[in-house]
Amino acid sequence: MFFHFILLVVSLMGSLRSFHVSGCNENCADKPAFTPTRLVVKHGDPTSAICSVCQHACLVNGTTTDLEKAVGDTLRNGTTILWTVDRLTEWHTSPICYYSNAAYQCCSSLNVTVYQPPDSVSFSFVNHTGPMLEGHQYTLQCTVQDVAPVENLVVTFYRGQTALGQLQSNNTEKKPATEIFSLNITPSKEDDGGRFWCEAKLELGPDGPQRPPVVTSENITATVHYKPQLKSSSSDLITVAEGNSLQLNCSAVGNPSPSYTWTSPIRSYSNVSVLTIDSITSADKGQYTCSVSNHVGTATVTFNVDVEDLKSTSTRLPPTTTTLTTTTTQKTTTQKTTVPNCSSSSILLHRSMCFVLLFSALV
Repeated sequence: MFFHFILLVVSLMGSLRSFHVSGCNENCADKPAFTPTRLVVKHGDPTSAICSVCQHACLVNGTTTDLEKAVGDTLRNGTTILWTVDRLTEWHTSPICYYSNAAYQCCSSLNVTVYQPPDSVSFSFVNHTGPMLEGHQYTLQCTVQDVAPVENLVVTFYRGQTALGQLQSNNTEKKPATEIFSLNITPSKEDDGGRFWCEAKLELGPDGPQRPPVVTSENITATVHYKPQLKSSSSDLITVAEGNSLQLNCSAVGNPSPSYTWTSPIRSYSNVSVLTIDSITSADKGQYTCSVSNHVGTATVTFNVDVEDLKSTSTRLPPTTTTLTTTTTQKTTTQKTTVPNCSSSSILLHRSMCFVLLFSALV
């Protein structure tokens, strides 16, 4: 009978103690203090904390002091209680250090974060395989497997080393969970050949590990198809002298590689980005149109070409001055006569006049 009474008293004391802890005041003046004030523990690792129950208030006779915990052991030394756990596997745990007496009860709880890095991180494009089209919208997806706590998880999407966006979960589950994050992008030609991937990081604050747990996905190299883009635009009127060469540049970049088609005044050309005419004639004068195309789109440029004709010009010779000398027994006479250049004319009358003048001078 006495034994049953003892068991009943012990049971009631345990219930009363639980009642005190569950209804204790955490805003009392001389409250218990944990060192450290917060624990961040990897799942399965050992951990410990010290509780200083009070400075003075708990020293009053009739005051009960203790540390309530779900796991681990305690070691008491006066008003100091040491809590230790060899291997922490509980996801929800928060030791409570308290003291209580007939007047009131005072307590403090220790914030314990149990974390687990992701088992794996994978990256993909949602409902899409193969090349992307420039200007269309696509969805990137990052799947993080079995991570805890999810609310401390930060996921970043990357193209190369450029961050595209950062996302967090609003899931408050403490146990490991799998989370899927999505980000929409609209690729451009600069994304062609880019490496896309994602990173999952547990940001656990200053009480966590110095190097936050980080797990990255594998890379996916993107192919972006885009319409041709001309390297240069059409110029003003192009004037070329007849017989000279002409070059018209219609080079463009595109994915897939574009094809070229030329239309000109007298002929058509294909599959050449630079049109060359070695010796231009007046028949080549006019408008030249280059169309560059692939399955995404087409770009067009027009050149206007004018050909300058070469006109022959005659060369005129200047008049010739001839000096004739006549000698006689009486005197020597020197005469200067200006005679037209007979060789420059093919007219018979001019020849006759030249002969008469020459004969008169000799006589």
